[in-house]
Amino acid sequence: MALDLLTLARTFHVLAIVLWIGGVAFVTLIILPAALAIEDPAQRTAFFRRAEHKFAAQARLTTLIAGASGLYMLWALDAWDRFSSLTFWWGYAMVLIWLIFTVMLFVLEPLVLKKTMPAQMERDPDGTLRKILRVHQVLLALSLITIAGAIYGAH
Repeated sequence: MALDLLTLARTFHVLAIVLWIGGVAFVTLIILPAALAIEDPAQRTAFFRRAEHKFAAQARLTTLIAGASGLYMLWALDAWDRFSSLTFWWGYAMVLIWLIFTVMLFVLEPLVLKKTMPAQMERDPDGTLRKILRVHQVLLALSLITIAGAIYGAH
C-alpha cells in the first residue's frame, strides 16, 4: 500500500485540532473555573501557572502541526482559489484562529505576558483570571464555530 501524503496530512491536521482546541476547551471550562474557585490568591495563581505551563507546550506543538498540515493540504490540493470566495468562509476563519493562537503562543506569551502577567496576577488575581477566562471563552466559541463551519462546508 502506497503512502498517501494527503491522507496522512489530513489525519495529522484533525488530530492536532482535536488536541489543540480540546485543550483550549479543557482550560476554559475546567481549569480556569477551578482556579477561580480557590480562595487563597497565592494557591490560585500557583495552580493556574502549573496548569497553563503544561498546556502551553502541547498548544505550541499542535498549532505548528495544524498549520503545517493545513498549508500542505492547500498546496497538495491546489485549493488556493477557495480563498477567493466567501462560500468557503470557514477557510478564512481557520487561518484567522490559527494566526491568533500562533501570535499568542509564540509572540505575546513569551515576549509580553511572561513579563507583565506576574505583576497583574499579584495586583488583581481575580480580575486577571476573569480576563483570561473571557479571552478563552471568546476564542473557544470562535474555534467551535470554525470547526462546525468546516465540517458543514466539507460535506
